[in-house]
Amino acid sequence: MTAALPQVHLALGLLLGLWTLLFLFRIVLTWYPQVDLGQGWGRWVGLPTELVLAPTRRLIQPIGGVDVAPVVWVGLVTLLRELLVGQQGLITQAMLRASAAVG
Repeated sequence: MTAALPQVHLALGLLLGLWTLLFLFRIVLTWYPQVDLGQGWGRWVGLPTELVLAPTRRLIQPIGGVDVAPVVWVGLVTLLRELLVGQQGLITQAMLRASAAVG
C-alpha cells in the first residue's frame, strides 16, 4: 500500500490541478458567450466541468446574472488538493511517515 503512495500523490495532484485549470478556463470563457462549449475544443473544457456545475447551479443561483458556480468549484477543488496532496496534506504526510518508518 505504501509503495503506491507516490503514484497516487502524483496522479491526484495532477488531476486536481487540471480540474482547477479547466474551471479557470470556464470562468474566462464566460466572458465570451459566442464560444460554444459543446463544439470543437470547447468540449474539453465544457464536459468535465459541466458534470458538477449543473447540480451546483440548482443550489447556488446566479448572483446579479453572474454564474458563481465555477468560482465555488475552484475554491473547493483547491481546498481538496491542499488537504490531500499539499505540503501538510494527508497523502503527503502518509508518504513522509512511510519513508521515516523504512529509513
